[in-house]
Amino acid sequence: MSFEAIYNIAQAEAEGKAAVAAAEQQAKALIAEAESAGKASVEAAIAKAENELAELRVKAAEKEKAEAEKLAGELAVKKAVLLAKAEAKLDKAASLVVERIVNN
Repeated sequence: MSFEAIYNIAQAEAEGKAAVAAAEQQAKALIAEAESAGKASVEAAIAKAENELAELRVKAAEKEKAEAEKLAGELAVKKAVLLAKAEAKLDKAASLVVERIVNN
């Protein structure tokens, strides 16, 4: 084989190795970029989920408070009704006791 052919083969091998090294370097850069983008995407999704969770907790607390206030109002009305009934029965019971005492 001639010196020129050997030189061309060596040069082609060197160019091939350089191309492979460049491709490997580019692949590593792309992988690092993809991992960084993926990590940023996951972190953004986590932050969004945490914000949504905080909003849901606030809404749930507000709903719970409103329901408690509604229940308290309903109980206050029931208490007033029962108290009025009890007072009416108390007067009737007192009258009945007085009537029995007087008649005996």
